[in-house]
Amino acid sequence: MKALSMNDVDLAGKRVVMRLDLNVPMNNGVISSDKRIRAVLPTIRLALDRGACVIALSHLGRPVEGEFDEAFSLKPVAARLGELLGMSVRFVADPFAGLDIRPGEVALCENVRFLKGEKKNNPELAAKLAGLGDVYVMDAFGAAHRAHASTEGAIRAAKTAVAGPLLLAEMEAATQVLEHPKRPLYAIVGGSKVSTKLTVLENLLRNVDGLIVGGGIANTFMLASGMDMGNSLVEEELVPDARRLMELAAARGVKLPLPSDVVVAPGLDQPEKAEVKKAGEVKPGDCVLDIAEGSVQEYAAMLSDAGTIVWNGPLGAFETKPFDQGSRGVAAVLAASPAYTLVCGGDSIAAVESFGLGDRMDYLSTGGGAFMEVLEGKVLPSVAALADRIRS
Repeated sequence: MKALSMNDVDLAGKRVVMRLDLNVPMNNGVISSDKRIRAVLPTIRLALDRGACVIALSHLGRPVEGEFDEAFSLKPVAARLGELLGMSVRFVADPFAGLDIRPGEVALCENVRFLKGEKKNNPELAAKLAGLGDVYVMDAFGAAHRAHASTEGAIRAAKTAVAGPLLLAEMEAATQVLEHPKRPLYAIVGGSKVSTKLTVLENLLRNVDGLIVGGGIANTFMLASGMDMGNSLVEEELVPDARRLMELAAARGVKLPLPSDVVVAPGLDQPEKAEVKKAGEVKPGDCVLDIAEGSVQEYAAMLSDAGTIVWNGPLGAFETKPFDQGSRGVAAVLAASPAYTLVCGGDSIAAVESFGLGDRMDYLSTGGGAFMEVLEGKVLPSVAALADRIRS
């Protein structure tokens, strides 16, 4: 990635504006996971150690743009950030009302999506955000694929714009997987819909040695292979695309196994009726909600010689037992593998952490959507803006 870093500029006495990814899961104002807050602590501390003050920006959730909604307020995040930093973090409801801040201090501004023009990348808003400080640090990899005022426009409008260490690390990990992976390279892609990951699946099939699909994506592939999927979540309109991808895999010699056995129930709300069936024996009233042990073992055998494994998206409805067993089994395979294991995406990371296996993965990416767009071969808007600042 071509960009200036925080080490390339003098931060002493400067007002440093940081676009961070503090989009944490929250229920009734209570943070359920502070992983993303912890991930940016080194960035903030680096600026403070260099004699700067920090003005932090982030979004939270998907509120109606331009409208305040307490459910999406970053005030609880400011409190937790202060606890983790061991210092007071000022919460700023209106960043443009005049912010008196001194070196060594940290302020967190209210949700940028409460500002009209954020998502449309309004140039006036971008200039105002950039004007909050002397240096603009983009370290929100999880939002780097969005061309918003705080993630793209402000980079171009700022006096000085640099990439934060988390963004640089994420891009390095993604580039390593795409350009210089230790082979064999295997990818595991789960999730509910083929439509949301069609491009990445196609791009992966041109780069990987094997691809495992899971969740609703696997259901659509099984339907395309001629299996009856009962009442399972499938995208019938994408069956031709699934067939084309299977043909592409065969033409390139890429392993693309489908589940041999599955866990079914009448619905997600009836887990007590779950049972294991062979993949070709699904009945009209069945919903396929997970893979079973036989499939896990077959995938484990395939992954046994892996040099690199990338996982995005759970293999079943892991939030509801017993439909977590497929994802749990594959997570255990990755945890025990000598391969370089990289897990990306909120659901995937939530799964491995709920299984107590997060610290046994080599890399947990904070940005699922952004990481997948890099794997699709796309240039992220924030990355492009930072590269342009070098050339300008």
